[in-house]
Amino acid sequence: MKKRLLIVLACASALFIACNNAPKGDKTQITTAQKEQESEGQPFSVDTANSSIRFTGNGVGKNHPGKFKLSSGTVSVNNNEISGGEFVINIKSMDLEQKEAMFQDKLKPHLLSGDFFDADKFSTAQFVITKVTPYQTSGSDTSLTKGANFNISGNFTLKDVTKNITFPARVDLDGNTLKAEANFDIDRRQWQMNYGNDKTLGDKFISETVNIELDLRAIK
Repeated sequence: MKKRLLIVLACASALFIACNNAPKGDKTQITTAQKEQESEGQPFSVDTANSSIRFTGNGVGKNHPGKFKLSSGTVSVNNNEISGGEFVINIKSMDLEQKEAMFQDKLKPHLLSGDFFDADKFSTAQFVITKVTPYQTSGSDTSLTKGANFNISGNFTLKDVTKNITFPARVDLDGNTLKAEANFDIDRRQWQMNYGNDKTLGDKFISETVNIELDLRAIK
């Protein structure tokens, strides 16, 4: 009995350490899909070559970062504020930062398989902006995105599941160029990605939390 208790405590400690080592992002509000509104104002085209979505999944004592490219996207600006937008993410463009063979030959195909993204069936994901409001700090509730000035809400569709997510972002508009940055966490289980999320798996446990770093560039 004592030995079993020690094993349980060791597993719990490993999970705690893994969570502490995982990258941290802003907490995301996730709700049901919201009504999409027509974009008004000046259209900006997303510079897909210089925009990316970086993600980091994590397990016990390990992080796995990578990036997705955007296939297309537009942002509407009205009175120097974002009034709408839509982005398409190319799931098959996944590029893992860990270049060793075990990650490229085993982990990447597994992530693209039906256990996770199911890329052969769902090759793209989509984000459609539904609401943009000024970001305001509230006591200790401060965004991890330096200089955050807006809360952005949008319908995020992945694997044919749509949820509305809200996160802080920094948006800079300089003449003909728009830049947006954000760093937030999502719960992958909301989009039917449950594989490995069982703490009884010990060192094979995979956290439900995925960190997202958005780097967007758009041109008028």
